[in-house]
Amino acid sequence: MRFLLEDTSRRAIRYIEGLNQRNVAPTPESVLGLDRLRVDLAEESIDPKDVIAELDNVVSPATMATAGPRFFGLVIGGSLPAALAANWLAGAWDQNSSIYDVTPGTARLEELALRWLISIFRLPQSCGGAFVTGDTLANFSALAAARHAVLARVGWNVESEGLIGAPEIRIVVGAEAHVSLFKSLGMLGLGRNRVIKVPVDNQGRMRADSLPALSSNTIICTQAGNVNTGAFDPTGEICVRAHDAGAWVHVDGAFGLWAAAAASRAHLTEGVERADSWATDAHKWLNVPYDSGLAFVRDGEALRAAMTVSAEYLPIGTSHRNPSDYTPELSRRARGVEVWAALRSLGRSGLTDLIERTCRHARRFAEGLQEAGYEVLNEVVLNQVLVSFGDADTTERIIAELQAHGTCWCGGTVWQGHTAMRISVSSWATTDADVEKSLAAMLRIAKNCKR
Repeated sequence: MRFLLEDTSRRAIRYIEGLNQRNVAPTPESVLGLDRLRVDLAEESIDPKDVIAELDNVVSPATMATAGPRFFGLVIGGSLPAALAANWLAGAWDQNSSIYDVTPGTARLEELALRWLISIFRLPQSCGGAFVTGDTLANFSALAAARHAVLARVGWNVESEGLIGAPEIRIVVGAEAHVSLFKSLGMLGLGRNRVIKVPVDNQGRMRADSLPALSSNTIICTQAGNVNTGAFDPTGEICVRAHDAGAWVHVDGAFGLWAAAAASRAHLTEGVERADSWATDAHKWLNVPYDSGLAFVRDGEALRAAMTVSAEYLPIGTSHRNPSDYTPELSRRARGVEVWAALRSLGRSGLTDLIERTCRHARRFAEGLQEAGYEVLNEVVLNQVLVSFGDADTTERIIAELQAHGTCWCGGTVWQGHTAMRISVSSWATTDADVEKSLAAMLRIAKNCKR
């Protein structure tokens, strides 16, 4: 075991240290090399060191360098050193972190991290929270609590009786709500298509003046950080109308909620604390390893009622928070370990610097592209930049060339009728030099493609 883990550690360190020297995207040859894995399951056992060597030799070259400093295609941050190291240690602990009395160490870490997070996001101290896989399950968990609360008001126990014959719940979303929200609604039986879509403005923000009539059977889903523009819905204003009518307000803040940690961006989240539930990711802007999502609910008992189960064989005590009482999973890894380690390592000042610095990098990309004559489509209020290089075909060709070139990796999108390249900056590892190197590659490729 010692030799195997030491060898694996050396391989992992070599991979991380080589990220700056390799192309961000894997080469076509490396991807084709994955075919070497297509073998029948062996009859006899294979030495674990040979298994790890095969993984490293075949799969490592075929990975996208999302852990490196120049991946800007999605809101994906590379793992902070403390978070990655904590992940390794937690893997050795191998805790099924569901019940406090069974895994007190990791359950306590979640309690502590949850308290820190509530403070960072400036949420009510009464909040219950869940550490889940990502924003999809965070939305799912928070909206399950909303579903419970809305139906409980009219005497319906949805966890026991289901939705067949239940009073109707109306769902209101912005026209540019994220696809993960719709997936969550579908899984909850509330329907991906049975929603009322509210028009948005030219930055993708929900128009509060276009809200439909609201009532106590309504759940409104707002957005903190549009996936294309980074824009924020006017959640505070929406909450005033919603709560007057008895409606529930949920905030999908997959990455935008972290703006609350930075002095220059916190104004974007003003009013978000008035909502009833929130969802975000830690594997985005907090830069912890995959997977790590977070759900918060003002009424912690509503979240617990939606999620908790019991059985005679489970040693469930009452003195501390049992993580599985607040999550869809019973068996679950200790996701709070990396979150605790990241926050403990960064402190408030380090987290603020991480958010401020990546937003500054996004602003530099926008300025450099605009100075070269290209159109930036959004107000760069956060870490997202949308740039058009002219017509759709030209923009798509430039994106493809940039991805193949390997200096950095950006994705494409179609937003409000415009084909654009989308630049998302969220990695702790991205430096000014990485930005300048990537910007130079973008401009050089754009110039060559326009000839």
